[in-house]
Amino acid sequence: MRWRTSGWPTCTACSRRWKAEPVSPRAFAIIMACNVVWALNVVVSKIAVSDLETPPLFYALLRSAIVALALLPLLRPVPRQLGRVMLIGLAISGGSFALLFMGLQTASPSAAGVVSLSGAPMTVLFAILFLGERIRWKRGLGIALAFGGVLYAMTGGNQMEASTGLILIFAGAVVGALGTVFMKQLDISSIRLQAWAALASVLVLLPLSLAMETGQATSWRAAPWELAACLVFAAIVVSVGAHTAYYRLLQENDANLVVPLTLMTPILTIVFGAWLTGDAVSTRLVVGGAIALAGVAIIVLRPTRNIFKPLLVKTRI
Repeated sequence: MRWRTSGWPTCTACSRRWKAEPVSPRAFAIIMACNVVWALNVVVSKIAVSDLETPPLFYALLRSAIVALALLPLLRPVPRQLGRVMLIGLAISGGSFALLFMGLQTASPSAAGVVSLSGAPMTVLFAILFLGERIRWKRGLGIALAFGGVLYAMTGGNQMEASTGLILIFAGAVVGALGTVFMKQLDISSIRLQAWAALASVLVLLPLSLAMETGQATSWRAAPWELAACLVFAAIVVSVGAHTAYYRLLQENDANLVVPLTLMTPILTIVFGAWLTGDAVSTRLVVGGAIALAGVAIIVLRPTRNIFKPLLVKTRI
């Protein structure tokens, strides 16, 4: 059976009697390119807040401001559920990104990729709590594997050295999951939601950055071109470009075929972290990540009525 939330791509509940058309080579290439861009965004963000020493809330603010300016025409007309749109938008955008960037000051991109896998089981748990979602033993197993794999990967000695950063990244995944679980209730298109999410993020992050951080101007003057490049990549290439392409694919293809392919994002995050930022990728991190990934795969592949599947793996836009 099919359901449609106005303005969102059509998703199809799994059925043993129903067979979907496979994604085309073009669609497969596009989703793989999106995976590369999303994974690189974690590495780029690490460089911005760690190597360039940009205050993380300030970086999240600038990223949101650029997205808001790029999508400014889409703020009209004002949505009927304005308060809910902005609250959910803040959760899946600036709020969860700010926590991620704060965590990346001390945590590695590879570890962040593994911890972010906790967003999928958290989304299911929130759906059970708030939306009455019912699960069977297979999704229960997936939740247990996802949490167990993340916990196993993060309890190694070298990972716990960055425990504060990992806790912040986990908090970002929780905030993103909380926003994701209510997305099906919104009557707004994905691209317009991005515009309002960016605006909501600017309104919240601006006073927070001014009150809690220092050195914003200093960090900009120290490396203006490098920071500008990071911001253009994060805002235009990732948030506007990759997510627009992703939702367009979801309009053309069944979500049950497209969404599982986003599981490549955490894998590529670990790879790029080891390659580009020299992350210490231990056997424990790889094994734990594989266990968590298997759990998330089970969650993604199982049918659901209440959860917006396209953001199960990526709980932020």
